[in-house]
Amino acid sequence: MTRPPYLIREYPLQQGALEIAYIEEYFSEFPLRKTATDLLMRLEGRECQILMAEAPLPHDPTTVVPVSYKVSHELREEESDPKLADLVERVAPVVKFKDRKILYNWLGATRRDWRGQGHFRALTEEQEVWAVTQGYDEVIVKTKNRYYDMRGTLDSLQFDVIKFEPADDNMESKVYVSKRLGPFVLDAHRSRRQVVRA
Repeated sequence: MTRPPYLIREYPLQQGALEIAYIEEYFSEFPLRKTATDLLMRLEGRECQILMAEAPLPHDPTTVVPVSYKVSHELREEESDPKLADLVERVAPVVKFKDRKILYNWLGATRRDWRGQGHFRALTEEQEVWAVTQGYDEVIVKTKNRYYDMRGTLDSLQFDVIKFEPADDNMESKVYVSKRLGPFVLDAHRSRRQVVRA
């Protein structure tokens, strides 16, 4: 039996900020949830993409709910936002910015009950299509050592570790991963996707 395509919705900034703020309420492992204002402050005035995967409830297939999301944006060599400037400083020794477009995967996760079903892979593959079309050369992700599921998913998606920052509590150590982009990455895509622009 062929699996139906993954349902992916791509949002414009204003609506997407509200949707992401809503879905983050379902992620108890993140101590600090982003508000719509946080998203708007970060993303306004820069190239970005907001994607959300949706799926029917197991007990009620007529009801479709958001189950996974991904928010990415351009990361520039010169950043005025203190958090982004700090990020650039941390990855500058291992990421070449000059004459290249770098995409930062800022936020992303899958609701616990829907993990292991390919939703995050489908979002990542859709993000890669967009990023290649927009001329990005590389995508980077920052995570924590304790997010083993996320690290495993990124590994299966062929992201390479480019930097490890140890912390006193090793669970809090930061892991930076990266994937080079180009038409060649699209050849490895496996998920069938149905994409709707909201």
